[in-house]
Amino acid sequence: MKPILKKPNHSLILLLLLLAGYSCSVKKFIPEDEYLYRGAKMKFIDTSLQKNYKEIKAETQAVLYPEPNSKFLGMYPGLYFYYKAQRKNPGFLNKFFNKKIGEEPVYFSDVDLSETEELINNRLENRGFFYNLIESNSTIDSSAKTAKANYKVTLRKPYVLETYQLEEDSLSSMDSLRLIDQLKKVVYDENSIIEKGMRFDLANFKSERERIDNYLKEEGYYNFNGNFLLFEADTNAYDNRKFDLYLRLKDNVPDKSKVPYILDDVDVYPNESVETQKKEKDTVTLDSLDFIQAEEFFKPKRLSPYILLKPGQRYNPTLSKYTSRRLSSIGTYKFVNIRYKEKDSTVDENGYRHLEAIIELSPLRKRSIRAELQAVTKSNNFAGPGLGLTYTNRNWFSGGEQLNIRGNVAYEKQFSSGQQAGLSSLQLGLETSVRFPRLLFPIVDVNKRFKYSIPQTEIKLGLDYLNRSQLYSLNSYNTSFGYIWKANRYVTHQLNPININYVKLGNTTDEFETILEDNPFLRRSFDQQFIAGLTYGFTYNELVDNQRKGALYFNFNFDIAGNTVSLLDNKGTDDKGNEVNKFLGLQYAQYAKGDVDIRYHYKLDNKGQVLVGRLFGGLGYSYGNSESLPFVKQYFSGGPYSVRAFRIRGLGPGNYQPENESNYDAYFDRAGDIRLEANLEYRFPLFNYVNGAIFTDAGNVWLLRENDALPGGKFTSSFLNELGIGSGVGVRVDIQGFVIRFDLASPLKRPSKSWKFEYDSPKLNFAIGYPF
Repeated sequence: MKPILKKPNHSLILLLLLLAGYSCSVKKFIPEDEYLYRGAKMKFIDTSLQKNYKEIKAETQAVLYPEPNSKFLGMYPGLYFYYKAQRKNPGFLNKFFNKKIGEEPVYFSDVDLSETEELINNRLENRGFFYNLIESNSTIDSSAKTAKANYKVTLRKPYVLETYQLEEDSLSSMDSLRLIDQLKKVVYDENSIIEKGMRFDLANFKSERERIDNYLKEEGYYNFNGNFLLFEADTNAYDNRKFDLYLRLKDNVPDKSKVPYILDDVDVYPNESVETQKKEKDTVTLDSLDFIQAEEFFKPKRLSPYILLKPGQRYNPTLSKYTSRRLSSIGTYKFVNIRYKEKDSTVDENGYRHLEAIIELSPLRKRSIRAELQAVTKSNNFAGPGLGLTYTNRNWFSGGEQLNIRGNVAYEKQFSSGQQAGLSSLQLGLETSVRFPRLLFPIVDVNKRFKYSIPQTEIKLGLDYLNRSQLYSLNSYNTSFGYIWKANRYVTHQLNPININYVKLGNTTDEFETILEDNPFLRRSFDQQFIAGLTYGFTYNELVDNQRKGALYFNFNFDIAGNTVSLLDNKGTDDKGNEVNKFLGLQYAQYAKGDVDIRYHYKLDNKGQVLVGRLFGGLGYSYGNSESLPFVKQYFSGGPYSVRAFRIRGLGPGNYQPENESNYDAYFDRAGDIRLEANLEYRFPLFNYVNGAIFTDAGNVWLLRENDALPGGKFTSSFLNELGIGSGVGVRVDIQGFVIRFDLASPLKRPSKSWKFEYDSPKLNFAIGYPF
């Protein structure tokens, strides 16, 4: 049924056009003695042929203040509505638009040319350019009542470094002898940022000071501070703009800052809270660590491998940071606090002072139950409720083991007219998983091999029941055993050496048997009841760094099945009497599958405008005992996380088009061995907690082999012409990371068809979370 299209509101359109026209004419609102500021222009004259000054130019541009009023298509809408709102009776629309987009006027009288000259010169001197010539003037357009500022910067030859050395006289005390040796190592190290011939650069001096400070902290100098270091430049020995650089220690640096510290004790409180602080506690010493708890909340032997701090070590902030991260990764604790306490004020015979490390761990609630109620509506007119319950125990065996038991039930019914009306689907599921915060069956020493975090072991066991009325029932069982390891802040590995799925097709109707008879490939994909193999996933994610302007996300997944069990198989026959290989009496699948998902998020500003691009490519290849991929492993395209202008499984394979898309056979046929997709989305804020989006999606799936039941489905060189392309707009309600998403999209091009914007055939997608 086509949607009812309302006629446009011509009066509203006319009003908006009038407002746009009026917003051009802000000149009449500008006071008589003022000019609207239209920004500044800066011209560089490089007398020293310093061609590489892009960063310097950007830094000086940043001091040009204030920012002029925004302009759109030659108009000043924000400024216009601000002026209109200042009238005695501004009216509702003017007040509304002023609140949303209004801007206070920026006049040329707000600009201080001489002050800006000083700021420009300051930035240049910080970068080594001294005695520059900076001139400024203004350009005034009396007819438009606007003015601009002009700055001409004549760069002089910069000062460059001749020598860099440590001034040891500032470290002459006896307590500083060890510090002198450490400073010599780091100052004259090949990794030093300061090198001969470099331009005088304040930013580099600050970076060098931070590098030295970090090095000394790693060597145990607990009370040292980078602000104690002072750089001094001397130009007296040269007349050709060269300088010598000296590093010295400031006067009156405390003596305790000049000596390293060593750990005497490491005290661990595995269950620290307001309630337990008043309880009497017992102390258990293991691996030279003191575990202090009223009752055994966390077994010391399980907690000890996470702690890299040991008595006898020098103070080391990196080991402290890694220990904190490792303890947080267990999943049992909400707060990890590591603090140090100075034990005395004397220096021992080895030149050390002493610290006590105190590790306080505040646990999360041990047990919790979470309920999720969903209302699902799909583009194929299926709708219904879903309920999920999850029980979590975050410290099952007092070793950080996390037990999750999840049960779910979902019911969907098709609400539409026609022969498919009244179809329903019932799904029941139960999954149990246990995550051990350590390696089971380890082959390496976790403390020596894994500093950043310790790999975790996860075991899963699940079963599902699916009943589709008038078609079939399906029982599926799955289990997996594998490891999850976070290599660093951005990289995560997941390896499941054991991954088993068993699918049992139950009662089937005559209608479904007809579908299988018409498509032998589909029947073979359902016959592969036993899937046993290995999966591996690699993720590189820069989105965890909120400070990045551009962030890359890369995910690679590999799935291979059937190779191991093929060594133990035996001959058998299927339901049709055909000879097949079986394992434990079950026909098994044999295939290899891999896909890559690449995303790039680029922040256009700091107000929430983001441009997101995505590329996805996947390929599955069946061989040996399989002529096609198992149905659950095949790719499909379309839906709220794919090409949103087409319904779920609404594309492909290739340019194949079923006679009746509403039939269930179309749903099963529209899958393939290859999937390619590309997405581009512009996201922007609308109101508090509400964001908007404009997007374009393209994609499809294909078959590797010819299938007579799916003509046009095989991948060929004309695959670009077979992409389904759509575009649309969306609204996202984002409340502290929980996102409810609505996307409305229409096709721009169907596979192997000409371009046509089907504005009268939109698809509304409702989903939780961002699509990518």
